[in-house]
Amino acid sequence: MKSTTRTLLADVGLASVALFWGIGFVVMKDALVFFPPFFLLAVRFFLAGGLLALIFAKSLRGTTLKDLKIAAGVGLLLFLGFATQTVGLQYTTAGKQAFLTASYVVLVPFAAWALRRRIPEWNAFAASFLCLVGTALLTLQESFSISLGDGLTLACAVFYSLHIVSLEAFAPRMDAYRLATLQLLFVSCYAALCVPFFETIPDLTQLGGGAWWSMAYLVLFCTTGAFLIQTVAQKFTPSTHASIFLSLESVFGAAAGILLMGDVFTSPMVMGCVLILAAVFLTEMRPELLLARFRKAFSEGRP
Repeated sequence: MKSTTRTLLADVGLASVALFWGIGFVVMKDALVFFPPFFLLAVRFFLAGGLLALIFAKSLRGTTLKDLKIAAGVGLLLFLGFATQTVGLQYTTAGKQAFLTASYVVLVPFAAWALRRRIPEWNAFAASFLCLVGTALLTLQESFSISLGDGLTLACAVFYSLHIVSLEAFAPRMDAYRLATLQLLFVSCYAALCVPFFETIPDLTQLGGGAWWSMAYLVLFCTTGAFLIQTVAQKFTPSTHASIFLSLESVFGAAAGILLMGDVFTSPMVMGCVLILAAVFLTEMRPELLLARFRKAFSEGRP
């Protein structure tokens, strides 16, 4: 298979992952009607981690105590991200949360600056300004306050950015499939520990088919399937290219919220969404690099 065909298939795969995640905001909102947040996370990540453990059983052999410590630390950040996102979704709309979550891309350079003393480039500061204005337009109410759900979602974006930076630091130290599987199982453990303190386990015998279909979608498509597709796809496309496609989850999420749940976006909110998406693109693809590529393509296409 030619490299261009592989790249095209990789792009289609990444776009499908963004679609899965975008629709996942609506499915998660629906699932929270049946399952309390921490219980939902515990079951979702236990099943997803178990599936990956079966698929990558060979990678789990020889797991060391050091591997478990790394996975526990990285998994804690991932748990905090999902916990704040899932609880926050109870108090905000799926469409708004999709765009607010996408702001983690803008925060990654600053997380790297704080943890690894890596000074961001100019586009990171410009993107953060766009993202700040966009967030204000999307979330600020008439009283100039931010709702609980929006505040928790912004905290989720911070934890996601820290998770990405930690993965970059620790992933080279152990098998990638082993780390991915173990961190999901640790997320399940952390969520399970929270259940007795904050929630009551629902009567599973009283749940209808809709509850289990929502759970199945989150496990198979948003977690296990998305991870497998992303892992394979990124072998054939640059990470910058991949992140652009994955950032489309915010667009798909907003569209799904409007079409399936009747989310309402005012004109300022729409402008806020556009600015956040522009900030994501600016973070991942600097304008001068785009201009250089266009110039190269134009010169190579000349007769």
